[in-house]
Amino acid sequence: MPSFSEAHMSFAILTDTSANLPSSIVRERNIAVIPYHYTIGDKQYSCLDTEGFDGKKFFKAMRLGADIKTSAINFQSYVDFFEKFLSQGQDILFISMSSGISSSFNCSEIAKKELAQKYPDRKILLVDTLGASLGEGIFVLKAADYRDEGMEISDVYQNLEDEKACMYQVFTVDDLMYLKKTGRLTGSAAVIGNMLQVKPILKGNENGEIVNFAKVIGRRKAIDALAQRYNMLVKDPEKQVVGIAHADCEKDAEYLIELLNKKKPPKEILNVVYEPVTGSHVGPGTLALFFLGDSKVRFR
Repeated sequence: MPSFSEAHMSFAILTDTSANLPSSIVRERNIAVIPYHYTIGDKQYSCLDTEGFDGKKFFKAMRLGADIKTSAINFQSYVDFFEKFLSQGQDILFISMSSGISSSFNCSEIAKKELAQKYPDRKILLVDTLGASLGEGIFVLKAADYRDEGMEISDVYQNLEDEKACMYQVFTVDDLMYLKKTGRLTGSAAVIGNMLQVKPILKGNENGEIVNFAKVIGRRKAIDALAQRYNMLVKDPEKQVVGIAHADCEKDAEYLIELLNKKKPPKEILNVVYEPVTGSHVGPGTLALFFLGDSKVRFR
């Protein structure tokens, strides 16, 4: 049963665990979360318990060759999740991982169509953020801010739809072989790249897909490149919560924070360990940065 306080009963904000938000923030902001799951060997795990997730252990297992598999959230899971709130008379705003990297959003749309017939008086609004990790999570926090300011659900939805084009998601990986596994690089390119210490700089494009747009030699230069993109493209940093997600490379994340605070310090930096589903695709050592630019920033 939804456990929202009276102050937040106007509508429910829902998201998935790809948003990479710590459980403490989710509880404090009255956000409901549907989990992704992953398997290691023959054992399945839920991504819902962020406090119980041991990032060091997880990414160490990846480095040692653990067989990790992930799957999309299915249609029936969305039906059950949404209906908990609809049956209590609440409208829902669901904020999702990018449709460009997962079929989950499509499943949520199918669930919406079925439930709209059963609950014709309720609003069911779905936002495809075209992002993942904090590229999704930052919009969840913005939605909570808007709701707490008294904004109506339709206006919150429209704001997020307008703002998602402004989210810049840029990251680097430590081992190109994980990109090879997800089809981002050929096997030979991955092997040669690792030998030469080539570090790709990747981003989420206008369709919410991952693209490689630059390469540098060496890890430190790759982190510097992330900060350079921030300094070049960020808009009104003093008003922003900027996100950093790392896959067991905490010192690199701390170095990036130093760089961000040198020239254009943001209002706040939210630094998290990559959640396991997205983290398993990009691999240990991945370092990602999320911030808002202008409406054309995804093309840059």
